[in-house]
Amino acid sequence: MTEIINSIQKIAVEIKDAIKTKDTGKVESLNSSGDIQVKLDVISDEIVERHLLKTSSVIEIISEEKEDAMPANPNGKYFVAYDPLDGSSLIDVDLSVGSIFGIYKGGYSGENIVAAVYIVYGPRVEMVVARDTVELFRLNEETNEFEFVKELRLEEKGKILGPGGTQKYWYPYHKEMIDNFFKDGYRLRYSGGMVPDLHQILLKGGGLFAYPGTEDKPKGKLRKLFEVFPFAYVYNKAGGLAVDGKNDLLDLDIDGYHDTTPCFFGSNYEIKKVLKTYEGAEK
Repeated sequence: MTEIINSIQKIAVEIKDAIKTKDTGKVESLNSSGDIQVKLDVISDEIVERHLLKTSSVIEIISEEKEDAMPANPNGKYFVAYDPLDGSSLIDVDLSVGSIFGIYKGGYSGENIVAAVYIVYGPRVEMVVARDTVELFRLNEETNEFEFVKELRLEEKGKILGPGGTQKYWYPYHKEMIDNFFKDGYRLRYSGGMVPDLHQILLKGGGLFAYPGTEDKPKGKLRKLFEVFPFAYVYNKAGGLAVDGKNDLLDLDIDGYHDTTPCFFGSNYEIKKVLKTYEGAEK
């Protein structure tokens, strides 16, 4: 595991440099999830692939940018699913973006995830590593080394709300729930980048990030292996909860590498509100 995290640190430094210097334009292609790729998606994917394929403890990798998995070391024991550059559409307006890594043992599923790592490329480059605990590291750009900052824990209740999905297609009960959070004084904090938005809730101590199923996308938009399971693992280990509206996200099965799900991440208070809302909607 240490070897994989060391590889991810090297990956983060290279992607950080690419963000600063490479072309931010689009390419004439879609990724496996149907999203328009920017050039930095492709560059970042190549950086991650190059490092992980030579990491001896990795048996296989799967990228959000590719249709199928790639074999790595046949003697490895970890499967790595990753989103090389989450939120890449925000780069041309200079907002924070990130990379997400889910580390699995025994195959790709929520129950098999054993660690998660994500990187935030913002004014400062930060890395969060979730194993038994959730730890924050910050890149020292003079040495290109990540330095430990602190352990992260969510409070029982927060005040930040990140409501994703196109509001036009929200189900009425979901809209009512979000409106009620705002009536209770929650502050809107949503950039459209999953990594910076969830990072903010985590560092500020709590709140709710919601990306529901909608009328046009009943299964949601966010992908289980690359985005949902890793952040569910992070939030669970930080003392919060992560659900699809009814079930723990890490209890879900997958139907293909690029399977999606509605997802809610947050402190205990907010997630209990979500569960109550969605339980009532079923009646």
